[in-house]
Parts: sequence; structure tokens; C-alpha cells
Amino acid sequence: MVWNNEHYPFEMNDLEPQVREKAIEIANKLKEERTVSELSIVPEAIKQAQEWFLNMEG
Repeated sequence: MVWNNEHYPFEMNDLEPQVREKAIEIANKLKEERTVSELSIVPEAIKQAQEWFLNMEG
């Protein structure tokens, strides 16, 4: 199942909308690539999205 802004993991619920959107994008990519275990996809996507956001802000 592909996640989107309407349907996404509960762990992403409290993220800022911009970070959540990026985390969803990353999670879908990780699922597709199968480079990360199923259990690690959501935490890894959140981590990468938060890093992306911090780097974007400078």
C-alpha cells in the first residue's frame, strides 16, 4: 500500500505538515526499493525527513 497525505503511519501524525509530506515520500521510496526492513521504514523515513527539514532551514 502506498501512503499519502490522507493515509499514513500513526507515527507521522504529530509531524509538521511539510516534514510529514517528505517522510511519506521517503517511506514510499524505501518500501519500493526494499533497502530497509519493513519495521525500520517509518522510523528511517521520519529521521531522514527531519534531517532534510533542518538542512533546508540552514
